Amino acid sequence: MHYVHTYAVSVEFGDCDPAQIVHFPNYYRWIDAASRNFFARCGVPPWRELEPATGVIGTPLVDTHARFLRTASYGDRLEVDTEVLEWRRKSFVMRHRIRRGDVLLVECEEVRIFAARAGADPHVIRAVPVPADIRARCGEGAVEQDAAS
Repeated sequence: MHYVHTYAVSVEFGDCDPAQIVHFPNYYRWIDAASRNFFARCGVPPWRELEPATGVIGTPLVDTHARFLRTASYGDRLEVDTEVLEWRRKSFVMRHRIRRGDVLLVECEEVRIFAARAGADPHVIRAVPVPADIRARCGEGAVEQDAAS
């Protein structure tokens, strides 16, 4: 069983477009926040704290695919269920399912890497192997489903 963390989102007026539905980039903003929140709930320190010891500066996105099934609007309370589907050597696949109660609104799969700086230029990064301790904390069977936010 995969560890699934649920991240709560309240849809604000400014999250919506003129048709009063959530503007699609906001889903990606919430997915990104749910991704980092997933690691925090697994006990992984903030990336800025990991860099001095491990070189890891974060988990940038390298591929994504989303299906938008239903709309959401101002005042809705949404939940983003996040899990790691697959651990690879230098990357991992995350799945996010955004729902309003039992109604599935968006499904998204992402491929992310663990990144470190590649040299003096802070804008150049490289993929590094998934740290074993992070994988152990967040890996399959690490914890049961958590509905806290």
